[in-house]
Amino acid sequence: MKTTYRAMQVTPSGQLELVHRPVPTPSMGEVLLEVEACGICGADIADIEKNRHDGTIRRVPGHEVVGRIVACGSAVPAMWSLGKRVGVGRMAGPCYQCDQCRQGRFQLCRNQPIVGATCDGGYAEMMLARSSGLVSIPDELSSLEAAPLLCAGLATFNALRKCGAQAGDIVAILGIGGLGHMALQYARKMGYKVIAIGRGKEIAEDALRLGAHEYLDNLEENAVERLRELGGAQALITMISQVDVITTWLAALAPEGKLVVLNPGKDPLPVPAGLLVGGQRSIEGSLTGTPHDSERTLAFSVLVDALPQIEIRPLAKANEAHQQLKSGKVNFRLVLDMAADTPEPIQHPS
Repeated sequence: MKTTYRAMQVTPSGQLELVHRPVPTPSMGEVLLEVEACGICGADIADIEKNRHDGTIRRVPGHEVVGRIVACGSAVPAMWSLGKRVGVGRMAGPCYQCDQCRQGRFQLCRNQPIVGATCDGGYAEMMLARSSGLVSIPDELSSLEAAPLLCAGLATFNALRKCGAQAGDIVAILGIGGLGHMALQYARKMGYKVIAIGRGKEIAEDALRLGAHEYLDNLEENAVERLRELGGAQALITMISQVDVITTWLAALAPEGKLVVLNPGKDPLPVPAGLLVGGQRSIEGSLTGTPHDSERTLAFSVLVDALPQIEIRPLAKANEAHQQLKSGKVNFRLVLDMAADTPEPIQHPS
């Protein structure tokens, strides 16, 4: 095994710099991964911004990681053998000891590091990972395809599973970007009547191709009223952070409909109490999921051929990719390929 590896770490200026680090030795319960691919997520922007103000830490971002196990610490379960291809998502792995873990709510573990934020992530050729947070990757998925599913896929798949809608019900997807393009595919395959909501005509063709039965343009029409005319949404899954827009769309929920919020944002969400009480509507947050949930997401993606549409970048171009993400000029998802010398975009589905 080599003695050093390349990694992209955060600088005090908020940029990413390519450095060489010594290969670490996994501690008890940890494995060392040779990273093959790492997705670039919108949450990475916030992680990098927070880390830049701490001059003592040079954090490595990235929480959509796929790689192979090359070393194991003590007390790692035998199922995580050398050479096995695994993934790591936003949550580093539960402790199995806190109150939340003892109740089986592992995604809410109180002692769980956040990958790319409170521990180093996958913008690197190698990465330490808790064995409790590992996800088995199906052979049918390439590492590049699997990486975004560990966050964008998991978050939307779980949100749809617990949204309360039944087959044939209207489910609206607010925000057709990195998460929304996966939500459209999953919702269609789950048997919902899928309404995509976006801003402008440019995204309409993609939204329909990815699974929407109808596209509503929030700029060119009274889209809220249009959705109400269709009967209202039994579930509204929102990926956006503009709380004023989200509040407006609450009026398009059907009686007993549910708003599921995926973007944490920072601003308070104004909610008319009468709208909730009068129609027995509800609001729920959805926080990614457990490693088991990730494996269910991957299995469903294989089953129904729901794959991310991605642009590939080499590790050395991570800073340029980060700037592209901040500009909003991304064709849904960016993925770092540790073996890539030149960026070669691939797209799914066709």
